[in-house]
Amino acid sequence: MTVAANPGGQTWSHPTWQVTAVDRSNQIPAKNNLLFTAKIHGSTVLEGVKATSDHGRPARISLNGEAGSGNLPQTGNAWPNVGGKYGTSVYENTHTGEVYIRDDYIRQQGSALTKGSEPALSPDNEEVVFVRSVHGHDHLFVEDFGGSTNVVKDVTPNATTDYTEPTWSPDGKTIAFRAPTGTYTITKTAHGFGKPVKASSHTGLPAYRG
Repeated sequence: MTVAANPGGQTWSHPTWQVTAVDRSNQIPAKNNLLFTAKIHGSTVLEGVKATSDHGRPARISLNGEAGSGNLPQTGNAWPNVGGKYGTSVYENTHTGEVYIRDDYIRQQGSALTKGSEPALSPDNEEVVFVRSVHGHDHLFVEDFGGSTNVVKDVTPNATTDYTEPTWSPDGKTIAFRAPTGTYTITKTAHGFGKPVKASSHTGLPAYRG
């Protein structure tokens, strides 16, 4: 089935599922959507379409700033990724060089998190992994929302090559990512994350089967 057909002149990429259960206590219906990057007339924006559509027409995703955070950039947004049970998403902005988070539960608002790119939100919605350049190489960083203050940590401090395109395992214990020589993983330990382990010589975009 074709969920959405490109009208022409656009480039669509980086699709991510947004699937949540109904929340009757807050009268919020279930979600079953696909969010993706759309390059239109040279600008990249975030769009979404119901996953059950048949040749549906995608719509621009609203990006409203939280109180006090000012206006969020409406173009230059890319690399959307959804995590958690409420449909929260993270994405990058190529103009500002920052990672943003968007709440799609009740408020439908968002804000900038930190400098970085290629973000992925953990399944429990409490951590985001992203890429940031350190001394000429791309490292993986994790921001933890679980405490009273957000903590950002380089989880590949000894990287001597580029680590990119991270993604979380369904149980939130392992991160897979891309390197020039293949696909690698790092796994949570009692003190953070362990050292990178090569999982495959294939250099494609890493993904887990849920």
